[in-house]
Amino acid sequence: MKVLMTEYLRIDLDKEEWQCRVCDHTIGSARANYKEGLLVHDRDPADIHPSVIDKDSYEFTFSPDGKWVRILEYYCPSCGTQVEVEYTVPGHPPLYDMEVDLDALRAQWSTREEVTEPDLGPELVIERHEHGHGHGHGHKH
Repeated sequence: MKVLMTEYLRIDLDKEEWQCRVCDHTIGSARANYKEGLLVHDRDPADIHPSVIDKDSYEFTFSPDGKWVRILEYYCPSCGTQVEVEYTVPGHPPLYDMEVDLDALRAQWSTREEVTEPDLGPELVIERHEHGHGHGHGHKH
């Protein structure tokens, strides 16, 4: 039985392993941190959040300081799908964000059918109506 855990991760309860949902690659033991089996890119936050004001003139530029924060991007080593991103202090080990009680999860799913894709529900269509209240927005909805 395979259980969907995130958009890109699932656990194979029979093999007790994390798997990539995109390419079926085995990432590692489901009793360990899945991030241990992923590729990591330690990214300078200035790559994502460039300075808003002149960094040569001002100490604080509305961009995170790379001496205080790093962005860790985690990728499947087989297909390259970005699985997770975390902001952390430099030198901090990967966050252990999901510790799964496999025995409880196995018991919970023992009477259920396997779900291979999440149920997204019905399509939601929102119709916008002109109310004629003279709000004067200057545009039509």
